[in-house]
Formats: sequence, C-alpha cells, structure tokens
Amino acid sequence: MSAAAAKGKRCLVKVTLDENSIGRSSADVEHERAVAIYDLLEDNSFEPLGHDGGPYSLHLAVVANRLVFEVRAADESAVVTHHLSLTPLKRIVKDYFMICDSYYAAIRTSTPSQIEAIDMGRRALHNEGSELLVERLKNKIELDFDTARHLFTLVTVLHWKGES
Repeated sequence: MSAAAAKGKRCLVKVTLDENSIGRSSADVEHERAVAIYDLLEDNSFEPLGHDGGPYSLHLAVVANRLVFEVRAADESAVVTHHLSLTPLKRIVKDYFMICDSYYAAIRTSTPSQIEAIDMGRRALHNEGSELLVERLKNKIELDFDTARHLFTLVTVLHWKGES
C-alpha cells in the first residue's frame, strides 16, 4: 500500500459534536467550530492504536466531566470509545476563552499591534492545549499536531458548557 493510500485510511472523514454537550456560544465561537471541523476534515492524521480499518468518524461529547471520543469506522461500526477526564484541561480552556474574549474585543477596537500581541498569546494557549490533548490520547489514538489543534478547538466548544 502506498503512503498516500495508508494515510487515507488513517484519517477522519466525519466529525460530530454531541448537541447536548454544546453550550450557547457567540457567533465567533460558532464560526471557529465550523472552521475547525472543515479544516480537520480537509487534512488530518487520526488512527486508534491497534486498529487499521479506517477511515474513521468521530463523535465528541462531554459526559459527567469526561471528554468522550467515540470512534467509528466510516461504515459507522463501533471501533473504540475513550473517556478522558476534563480536569487537566480546565485551566487551559478557561484561560483560552478569556483570551479569546479579549481577542474578539480587540479586533473591534484595538490597534493592529495590540491585536497581534493578544493573538500570539491565544495561539500559545491553543498550542499548549493541543500538546496536552496529544499527551492525554497517547497510547490510545495516534494523531499529528495539526489534527490535535483542530480537535482542541472542538474540545473547547464542548468544555465551555461546563464552565457557563
């Protein structure tokens, strides 16, 4: 099998979010969620360890302070479900949403250099959350950093309900 064909099997082709887990959010957050799903499906590397039957669909939910990754094959047959505690992510998600609020406000009223400074902080927190997600999924799901970045965006959307 060629590397391109192998990558085609090691990817997500569908991502859904549990509607019961999603809190009410701003238009900016909704836009970020839609872009994250689009970008994630355009280019990702995702493979549950011990399973090589992709491509995959992923359903994300928050249940009882746990982040649930429900992975299915493209034909919707069950592959694996992982439950991760949200506790390690709480500080980063809280800080990320605070800086996002500052960023969206700055876009409307601040100078380009002020916006850039806030955006650098936002990106740094996003990277930190993505690295933590990769670490938490280690030995469960193999994914690249860009995939983790898009997933972290979706995790923040789901996690936000628990903070509101």
